[in-house]
Amino acid sequence: MNLDKLQNWLAEHNVDAAYISNPITIAYFTGYEMEPEERIFALLAFKDAEPFIFCPALNVEEAKHSEWNGDVYGYLDHENPWQIIKNHVEKRTKSFKHWAIEQNNLPVERYNFLRQVFNNSDFDTNLSEFIDHLRLYKTPEEVEKLKAAGAEADFAFQIGFDNIATGVTERYIAGQIDYQLKLQKGVMHQSFETIVQAGENASNPHLGPTMNTIKPNELVLFDLGTMHKGYASDSSRTVAYGTPTDKQKEIYEIDREAQQAAIEAAKPGITAAELDAVARDIITKAGYGEYFIHRLGHGIGKNVHEFPSIMQGNDLVIEEGMCFSIEPGIYIPGVGGVRIEDCGVVTKNGFEPFTKTDKSLKYIPLRDKK
Repeated sequence: MNLDKLQNWLAEHNVDAAYISNPITIAYFTGYEMEPEERIFALLAFKDAEPFIFCPALNVEEAKHSEWNGDVYGYLDHENPWQIIKNHVEKRTKSFKHWAIEQNNLPVERYNFLRQVFNNSDFDTNLSEFIDHLRLYKTPEEVEKLKAAGAEADFAFQIGFDNIATGVTERYIAGQIDYQLKLQKGVMHQSFETIVQAGENASNPHLGPTMNTIKPNELVLFDLGTMHKGYASDSSRTVAYGTPTDKQKEIYEIDREAQQAAIEAAKPGITAAELDAVARDIITKAGYGEYFIHRLGHGIGKNVHEFPSIMQGNDLVIEEGMCFSIEPGIYIPGVGGVRIEDCGVVTKNGFEPFTKTDKSLKYIPLRDKK
């Protein structure tokens, strides 16, 4: 579960204890996944003592029967969770002067509660960067889960393509995708809201889906993903419904060329900034640089967006085992938008995408709503 790496890090940095607050990080270290909502859920780890999970009382038995084989302690809603945490820590170890926390996750209010109960301790050490880098390199087991999530995304694309028709709404198509994923594949959670954007709506990258209806002879953009055994997929495809304009076909082919060039360039040794430039330069030289308005990609794993960002100014060297998206886009207000995206893993020789749906421009024949 990589928990030994966390404990070694604590010892190497002379940090007595760690308070892990992000449920995704807790799942990464323990194998136990849970959404606590407004309640307290934490993993307490120590350099010289056994770790434990702290969670609401109503989740204790679930946690005990998960992959986690350590201690689990709970609290009732009317109890003070911070004092209970302190009591368990004091029973476990005498060393809790120096703490590490996830500074990019822990709310200020909860940080203050921790400082109040451990009033002679400091919480100055940030764990977030260490965790980001630890999760950056995926194990073969993690890669297999990401590949399975990618296969579910491929299935979702086909459902979406099959439901395009004149007069149906973007939300209808998105709903059909989500429903069929549950019905046929048993997928209970998407990694984010399924996005379907038709016509001019596709020029707004994160809009939708809306009640906008599909019309003949326009581009339809899909952005979707699933969660498979705790690991995310994220992929985009853009298709033509009927006959697109010459401008729409042009921006599609430029975007496809940029994405393919970046996939071929994604190898150990290139930097994130250099990889971003491969795609961005193609789009810029074609005259559409101002319409590529986001980074080339982002890491993927237990979160749909993880470290690192594949973007300008990032000199991180790409290495084997890193997993991220490659997703150039061109978004022209009043015309439409194109995005083609694959997540994949860096191998010794290149980049292996998790999604396989064909990227040549697909033409969906005109048809009436059923």
